Amino acid sequence: MRKTVLMLSILLASAGLATAETLKEAEIREKIIGRTIYLAAPMGGEFPLNYASSGTVSGDGDAVGLGKFIKPKDNGRWWIQSDKLCQQFKTWYDGKSMCFELSDAGPGKVKWVRDNGETGIARIGE
Repeated sequence: MRKTVLMLSILLASAGLATAETLKEAEIREKIIGRTIYLAAPMGGEFPLNYASSGTVSGDGDAVGLGKFIKPKDNGRWWIQSDKLCQQFKTWYDGKSMCFELSDAGPGKVKWVRDNGETGIARIGE
């Protein structure tokens, strides 16, 4: 029985089906706050979001061409609620707040799942 459970665990992990544990508030503060997080852009490049320790978040989409579609730069505030990183920008997303579950995705990376079900991988910068 133990061999079967061990083999199943190994197979799930190697297939990428094992889920990483959701980061808790202290881990979010340690890994994210005070750093720039780079989201992979669908058309290439990275979209930086800066989570300042003061509780503000700012983004600049100039490098990935967001100016064609929306205001390329915006800022707002972030907070942590129920082990989720939440944010609200002034104009992006019509000023609506959103929250993310975060989990470790390997060295210098984090997987995010937004409260609407969208997911992605982000690189953690300095």
